[in-house]
Amino acid sequence: MKKVNNIMKKKANKVILFILYDILILIISSFFSISLRFDFTTIPATFASNLFALLYLDIPVMILIFTIFRLYTSSWKYASVTELVGVVDAVALFETIMYGYKNLLKFAVMPRSYFIIQFLLMIILVGGLRFSYRIYRYISIRLEKADGKVNTMIVGAGDAGRLLITEIHSNQKFNNKVKCFIDDNKERKNTFLKGIPIVGNRKKIEDACKKYHIEEIIIAIPSAEKSEIAKIVEECQKTKCKIKILPAISTMMNGKLMQNVKDLSYEDFLGRDQIVTDIKEITNSIKDKTVMVTGGGGSIGSELCRQIAKCNPKKLIIFDIYENNAYDIQQELIRTYGKKLNLEAIIGSVRDYDRLEKVFKEENLDLVFHAAAHKHVPLMEVSPNEAIKNNCLGTLNVAKLCDKYKVSKMVLISTDKAVRPTNVMGASKRICEMIVQTLNKQSKNTDYVAVRFGNVLGSNGSVIPLFLKQIEKGGPVTVTHKKITRFFMTIPEAVSLVLQASVYAEGGEIFILDMGQPVKIYDLAKQLIRYKGYEPDVDIKIEITGLRPGEKLYEEILMDEEGLKETPNKLIHIGRPIKMNEKKFLEDLDSLIKSAYENKDDIKDKVAKLVPTYTVDKREKE
Repeated sequence: MKKVNNIMKKKANKVILFILYDILILIISSFFSISLRFDFTTIPATFASNLFALLYLDIPVMILIFTIFRLYTSSWKYASVTELVGVVDAVALFETIMYGYKNLLKFAVMPRSYFIIQFLLMIILVGGLRFSYRIYRYISIRLEKADGKVNTMIVGAGDAGRLLITEIHSNQKFNNKVKCFIDDNKERKNTFLKGIPIVGNRKKIEDACKKYHIEEIIIAIPSAEKSEIAKIVEECQKTKCKIKILPAISTMMNGKLMQNVKDLSYEDFLGRDQIVTDIKEITNSIKDKTVMVTGGGGSIGSELCRQIAKCNPKKLIIFDIYENNAYDIQQELIRTYGKKLNLEAIIGSVRDYDRLEKVFKEENLDLVFHAAAHKHVPLMEVSPNEAIKNNCLGTLNVAKLCDKYKVSKMVLISTDKAVRPTNVMGASKRICEMIVQTLNKQSKNTDYVAVRFGNVLGSNGSVIPLFLKQIEKGGPVTVTHKKITRFFMTIPEAVSLVLQASVYAEGGEIFILDMGQPVKIYDLAKQLIRYKGYEPDVDIKIEITGLRPGEKLYEEILMDEEGLKETPNKLIHIGRPIKMNEKKFLEDLDSLIKSAYENKDDIKDKVAKLVPTYTVDKREKE
């Protein structure tokens, strides 16, 4: 309450000051107007006596009109053409009314030119007074820019912030002029660090940016959780400043903090801490092994290849139907590792059993990561038979060959859309999970596992690249429903989970990542628009288009009957295998694949018989 009273008091004082200035301006402009009218010579006695005859009336009329036009309540710090027009209109109305009553009262008559001159003088003085702060800010900013430095705010006045400011001050190559700090520690408020003020907590970011003319914000809290960083980023995005971030200490390669400051990326406002895996365990499980990645050129597959290559495999095989993607990751790995990595890229389809068998027979594989799949929900709704051919038959082929050629482990890349699926893509991936769980029970040679996770940030076909393209084109950004939510993770995060699962695998498990709270797609769209420097629904419109066929509002990661079991990594869980009649399942699967190759129109109904939790989209029946 005290704070509110102080604010009200400051506003009242400001209004009183403006009124006093305006009264002074009225008196000065009246004197100069009549003086200018007679070329600063002798003013006729009649006009001289009439000059201030009705001042007692002029002042309240002026104050009333200026109040109506909000000349005492507008924010003149950021005054623009709109405010200038308001000044002109207010002064014009005042002069018109004053001219009217002074000509009606014979003892207050003034020359017509007097009112014209006073009108111009009043605009200059009243407007000049109110725009003086803008002019001052403009000049001060220009002077500050003359030294070529970037006005910078550092969020975080702890050890990292202190080291940053020391580096900036001691090295001329850094183009930053730190103007203020932000810190949530109440004890640090209104104190100084290296002579620079700590102005308050994160809620002060927007005000401080205006006050200190900040152009760049550096978030320097490397120990903070991602959820906290996301909240700070949200406050920073209310400004038009460029946002940079100092990543976690563990990711830094040297002690020079400024060299590690990077531009903000969309992963930074995901709001969830990245999963940590046991790199030593993963390396030991892959080292000196022959590993194949199906779909190795895709977004997940290519990252699998990158991380596997770091673990010194005996040989890495990229298997993909799309030669351009396979070639890209092959060349990237050759540039990185040269002859140190035994690498081969093979073009082929997982649908082609004979082509696959040739690879299995020749390569003596130890590990297979099966990432090849059709995954675009709307496209598979239109072409459901292709989802069965590629996803189900492809997985069945790979799984059978793993057992035949005694591959130690097969890891299937699955999705949260396999849980109570409402689309054929998700249902096909659920069938893939059932395939590996069934073959795991039958095989004496191979341990089969599946890894289930949510949407992958930046992967081909994911929502973020789509939003970024839409923003680049000026919008609109299309969201299917205002309440739609999804689980998200980064590509490296997803792949680290897959590799960790291969270590924990004993056979038959479905590994599930604890992905924290789901993200609202509508909120993500707003954050991405601000990330690109625009204001949602002002610069870039967000358009609600309606749910697509097969799309549901909320994704799940676990069916009720699966239950959860912990692993040594607290963020990775295991879903219990669901009991089923394996023999009947394989018979029904063969029938389903046959129907897919016959391009049957009722394929979705056949899928529903195989996957009881699959709900065919009702809109297709209407």
